[in-house]
Amino acid sequence: MSDLLVRSNGGPDAGGSVLKVTPESAGWEYVGFEVLRLASGASAGRRAEGEEVCLVVLSGRCTISAGERRWELGGRKSVFAGLPHALYLPPGTDYRIEAAGKLELAVCSAPAERGVEPLEVRPEDIRVESRGRGSMEREIRPILMEDRPAERLLVVEVITPQGHWSSYPPHKHDRDDPPRERYLEETYYHRVSPERGFALQRVYTADGELDETFAVHDGDVALVPRGYHTVSAPPGYDLYYLNVMAGPVREWGIKNDPDHEWLLG
Repeated sequence: MSDLLVRSNGGPDAGGSVLKVTPESAGWEYVGFEVLRLASGASAGRRAEGEEVCLVVLSGRCTISAGERRWELGGRKSVFAGLPHALYLPPGTDYRIEAAGKLELAVCSAPAERGVEPLEVRPEDIRVESRGRGSMEREIRPILMEDRPAERLLVVEVITPQGHWSSYPPHKHDRDDPPRERYLEETYYHRVSPERGFALQRVYTADGELDETFAVHDGDVALVPRGYHTVSAPPGYDLYYLNVMAGPVREWGIKNDPDHEWLLG
């Protein structure tokens, strides 16, 4: 199995975690990612120690409390059946997640010193975009991109219809070369509908030192530490992914693969 592929552990551990990526496990510096699955009435406590977090409800409902503040989040049945509901919390925050029914929730994190004030991003706040055309068309759902405040985190959902390509043309963001490109580590959390399907992800560098293409299944995470990257959804299977990005500077600056950039025109 590719070192860039992280699979869920099959069922939640005692804390509700089914999958976890840390900067240490990924071999990088900035991006952390975790998926929690909680049964109705179950709860999980966390502390954002030296990191900011963006909590994205993948399915179900929950209450999140931090000190005297409480937020009611969620409601969609699946990532394919509604827009995201999310909550940003700054470093140093103790918070508790309480499931109101079966819950699946993503914890997106990045190191931060001060962060910003807590911010709820409701489904009605999401400005859905259509990007690309023809078999490159996909639906973009920005959650915590540059139009919303944070110290380092960038978070976005993407729906790629069956038979379409996404993150296409292939692009990269592995060096600081402003304003053309910014260094950003990235995770892709994949969900596939129907669940028995798969998608393909390629990560490669121009010199060929890194060139991996691998199948991703429902619930897998792909790591993009460097290089150009792209995703394909085969016929019959719609693809969702949740991107988490972070780096030393919070700017989404990308460079398209020059061999394929002509497709944009």
